[in-house]
Amino acid sequence: MTGTSRLYEPVKPEMATVESLLRSLSKVEPPWLGEMLEAVLSRGKRMRPAIALLSGKFGEFQSELLVPLAASLELLHTASLVHDDVIDSAGTRRGRPTAGSLFDNHAAIILGDYIFAQAASLVARTGSTEVTRLFAETMVVMATAELIEDRGAFNYNQTTDDYLHRIKGKTAALFEIAAYGGALVSRADPRFATALRIYGDNVGMAFQIVDDILDFTGDAQEMGKPVGSDLMQGTLTMPSLMLIERYPKHNPVKRLFDARGGAEHVTRAVEMVRESDILDLSYRSARAYRDRAFEMLETLPNGPARDSLAALAEYVLERRI
Repeated sequence: MTGTSRLYEPVKPEMATVESLLRSLSKVEPPWLGEMLEAVLSRGKRMRPAIALLSGKFGEFQSELLVPLAASLELLHTASLVHDDVIDSAGTRRGRPTAGSLFDNHAAIILGDYIFAQAASLVARTGSTEVTRLFAETMVVMATAELIEDRGAFNYNQTTDDYLHRIKGKTAALFEIAAYGGALVSRADPRFATALRIYGDNVGMAFQIVDDILDFTGDAQEMGKPVGSDLMQGTLTMPSLMLIERYPKHNPVKRLFDARGGAEHVTRAVEMVRESDILDLSYRSARAYRDRAFEMLETLPNGPARDSLAALAEYVLERRI
């Protein structure tokens, strides 16, 4: 777990149990499967499990039900990343080798499928038909968004609304079910559950927008991927969409997409974004989502769990990787 662990203090014992549960999944036969699982499950900030557990504090907190939910969300997230890295032909993620580079893409795809199956098995332990249904629906939403992104690669005739719809499915949906699922499993007051659902959606939207900003501003070594890697994959994000809107005729993003490559076009696009106010405007959008998340927290009872959820929403905007 990373430095975010200080934000998880109200659920520290349960987060440790989640870690133990995730590690236990690697104790399988044949041994090489365990090694593959350990390679991909030993990383991550564990934000989604933490949100699920913290949301459970607003109802009847039952760790024996919430821990499987939290672990299942981390597995769903991990499986989606394993598949993403294969699609993107990524050799590293956050500076560490991807499953595809460690084993090969064919094995990585099957590994992702295996992790999806384990996630479904764990969420069933919650005993909640509603949460299990929402979990399945979230998988459909995430897969659909990934397909939309893949089919829209190198197509610059997209709008900001298209982008927001895509990241709502690709990223925010998992944050949403983390918060809402935790509330449902703990039988929280419906008003609290609704507030947490909206909180999760808005935190997820802010998270992805900041992630897309970091693709232009981040340090390549620290992030473990090249600056402008989204553009290299033909993926439009908020900053690149704003750049196209400002310069519809003479634009390096369009030249990049038309040529299906060209490092010089990526470099120029990154320079133009950095030299403008586009990043400030993108952060303004992310802050608006964060502020909406804060508004939802105001409707919840005071306490350490609410404070941690607020700190997590703030962290999303301040992170650098």
